This record gives sequence, C-alpha cells and structure tokens, in this order.
Amino acid sequence: MRLLDDFKSFWRKRGQVPAPTDLHQEMTQWLASPLGQALLESEAAILEPILARIFGYHFLQLGVSEYSMLAASPVGHKLAFVPQYTAGQSDVVASNEALPLQNESVDAVLIHHALDYTPNNHRLLREAARVLMPGGKLVIVGFNPISSWGLRKLCRWRHVTPWNGRYTPSPRVQDWLKLLEFTVDRVEHGAYLLPLTHNKLVEAAPRLESLGQKFSAPLGAVYVIVACKQVMPVTPIMPRWPRMPRPVLVRPVGESARTRPQAAKVKLNS
Repeated sequence: MRLLDDFKSFWRKRGQVPAPTDLHQEMTQWLASPLGQALLESEAAILEPILARIFGYHFLQLGVSEYSMLAASPVGHKLAFVPQYTAGQSDVVASNEALPLQNESVDAVLIHHALDYTPNNHRLLREAARVLMPGGKLVIVGFNPISSWGLRKLCRWRHVTPWNGRYTPSPRVQDWLKLLEFTVDRVEHGAYLLPLTHNKLVEAAPRLESLGQKFSAPLGAVYVIVACKQVMPVTPIMPRWPRMPRPVLVRPVGESARTRPQAAKVKLNS
C-alpha cells in the first residue's frame, strides 16, 4: 500500500510544472547546451520570415528564459518580463499571467514556450489577448507532443527541464484561440532534430531539419501558430422612425366613367 501511495505521489509531482523562478534558471541553462542551441536555431529559422512581416510600435515576448526570439522583428520597442530580480538587471519583474500593461497596448505578442510551463493555460492566453490590440498578431511557439520529443517526455521518469512541461497539442491551442476570437492564419512545424545529446546527432540537426521541411511532416519538436485578434465590427444603430401611412391612390370618377368614342361609320357607295 505504501508503494502505491509513493507511486501516486511521484506521478502527481511529475505532472507539476516548476516555479517560475526555478524554471527561468533551469531553462536558460538548458538552452545554453548544444541541444538547446540547436533547438533555438531551428526555431529562429521558422520565426524569421514570420516576424519580418509583423509591424507596429510594441512587441511583447512571454517566455521562460532570458533568450529573446525577436531579433528578426522590425518593431522598434521590444519588451519582456522576468520572474525575479537579480543585481544589476534592468528588466521589469512581472508574471506572464498578470501583465502590468494596459488593455490593447501592444501590437504583437510572442509566447515562447510559456504555454508549455504554465499551470493555467487559459489565464495566460487571456492576458495575451487582453494587452493585444485589435488586429494584432499572436505568435505561439510550443513543444509538439506528437513527436520524438513528446515520446521522450513520456519515457522520461526524472522530473527535469525541459521534459517537465505540459506539452499541449496544436489543435487544442487553436480551439482555445477561436474561443478568444482569434483567427488562425498559419501553423508550421519544425525542429526535426532528435532529443538526444550525442554530439554527432546534434551536428546532424541541419540535415534532419531540411529533410523534415522537404516533406512538411507535422512531427517536428515544435509548432508555431500565427493568429490575428479579430476586430469587432461596429454596427450603427439606426433611429426608428414612425411608420407613415401609405397614400391611397384613387382614380377619379370622371376618368373611370369616361368611355371610348365610337368610330364613325362610313357608308360606302356600291
């Protein structure tokens, strides 16, 4: 009985996401590894043509590490938040689920794996939708559970980063976006590298990436969703004018009683 309770406790902890402060440090360290750098390069290659077509004044990134993915964006003001303060930093401390921004104050939002490590997916998406202007773009980068990375997550017993996230399938995220009145513009898959730290496998990541992109297989380690916040149409309220009675058209009596004159009879001489 005790063994069963220990297994339940272990499985419950296995499904929990780490605290934001711990996750920020662990994810930053893991992304600095060769496998993490290969993943970032694959994601940057997918995001580059997407971000280059997004314009505006303010671009917000909601992430779980210190790495910025907005280098390819032409937007002048790029901002992000960190979960805790460290000496010498200039970043603003805030939670991804409680953004210190006004409603409809940014032109675009990039969610970089933050949806994979949040205990409340809907709250995070609602916050992103709240600060996004009507017609603004929302870009989501998430781990694909239907991939070799998702398979390794299932087979991984140790609760370590990055295998301790909640990988959400892309179709489910798209359903959530539709409920928040977003229109999904495009969905792409990428990062076809294997989730192994062997040096030769990491070096073969570019060849695997080109092969996966050639066949457009939805089995990459990550998916990228590009959505647009719908603009609610304003329907003008027309005043209700009182109905006017239609005029009754009556033909005059004299005209109705008038008869057609008979043609004069002409007598022909025989």
